[in-house]
Amino acid sequence: MNGLIMAGQLLLGLSLLVILHELGHFLAARAFGIKVEKFYLFFDAWGFKLFSFKKGDVEYGVGWLPLGGYVKIAGMIDESMDTEQLAQPAQPWEFRSKPAWQRLIVMLGGIIVNIIVGIFIFWILTFKYGETFTPNSAVVNGIQVGKVASDIGLKNGDKILAINGNKVIRFEELKSSKVLMGNSLLTVIRGDKTIEIRVPDDFLNKVADGKSLFVEPRYTATADSLMEGYGAIKAGVKPGDKIKAIDGVPVNFQDEAKPLVMKKKGKMVALSIERAGKPLLINVQVDTTGAIGYYPNFDEVKRKTINYGFFAALPIGANMAWSTFMDNAKGIGKMITGKVSARNISSPIGIAKVYGSTFDWVKFWTLTGLISMALAFMNLLPIPGLDGGHVVFLLIEMVQRKPVSEKVLEKAQIAGFVILISLMVFAFGNDILKIFGK
Repeated sequence: MNGLIMAGQLLLGLSLLVILHELGHFLAARAFGIKVEKFYLFFDAWGFKLFSFKKGDVEYGVGWLPLGGYVKIAGMIDESMDTEQLAQPAQPWEFRSKPAWQRLIVMLGGIIVNIIVGIFIFWILTFKYGETFTPNSAVVNGIQVGKVASDIGLKNGDKILAINGNKVIRFEELKSSKVLMGNSLLTVIRGDKTIEIRVPDDFLNKVADGKSLFVEPRYTATADSLMEGYGAIKAGVKPGDKIKAIDGVPVNFQDEAKPLVMKKKGKMVALSIERAGKPLLINVQVDTTGAIGYYPNFDEVKRKTINYGFFAALPIGANMAWSTFMDNAKGIGKMITGKVSARNISSPIGIAKVYGSTFDWVKFWTLTGLISMALAFMNLLPIPGLDGGHVVFLLIEMVQRKPVSEKVLEKAQIAGFVILISLMVFAFGNDILKIFGK
């Protein structure tokens, strides 16, 4: 069932984005009087389709191969490789008969729609739910670090004041591209000293697997809520109990308590707690995973929500969308230069896992907005077969004032198709290996 929910969310999100992307090409083509022969969600490879119908001179349908979608524009070299049509004299309603600037707009139509959709989603989410964040000033106990943060020199209890000399206002900035993209300088208070820690250029490789905690606010070792069936609730631990020592070792914070409990997997552990100002000793059974079953008080670190009016939310949403677009550009740039591993490329399998096994409208639309901006950027890449590849050839035509030969375009389209299939196979391979822990 979990897999079906993940797949369902992925299918719904991508289908919406693909249809809207192709609608951008479709509307631009029709605006310039260019004939569109097909409008398909998914590919009807080798002529197989789930269903189709014809309205006017356009065939609408759903193919069987869920790797995107397409519009077949008359007189254009595309994935259909319809060379027979191109061998005939050019007709006034064909793509190839139109001025280069019109063809350029048609090719950019899908990208423009994806950008508009991304901005719209973030705009409406911001208007409806506002911006919720953690003020850095509220993280009074400093940070709790994971292995990747520890490896670059950060420690539990550190307080990060600035990134590249700019004051950190929102704690979430520490987990944004400002830091994760690497090559940034953190200004840190440790005890009574101020130090600087350099984030390496290849840092994204270390955090991209999604399993490695970077930094979180540091919480006290207080049992705020208990999980049924675990040792803590069975032994009589109550919400609000403050853990002061574990097996006689004093603790104040969750990051101090957890390693001590983990050492006693499958055994009993002695918790010295404070309840309503009075000391108490409770022996608790630790399960085989090292858990005793409580959550700390996450409300210790107060979050803040800023609400916006309808029009005031627009620039906030647009900035979120643009930041996503630029993060994709930076990530691809680092991948090209070898500073980020290509293992971070994900297929629909990886995207489905991000959607998750429970349906949440806010998360669904947030991820769909992120993917819309990612699709806009990916389609802008100058790879033959993608919109960006067509744009490059149109720009060349506009500069040299004559079209690129159809033979060159046909060969480029085939080469682009091979590149895209290879990337897709590589991406699926990445995610399959991750499933098996490799």
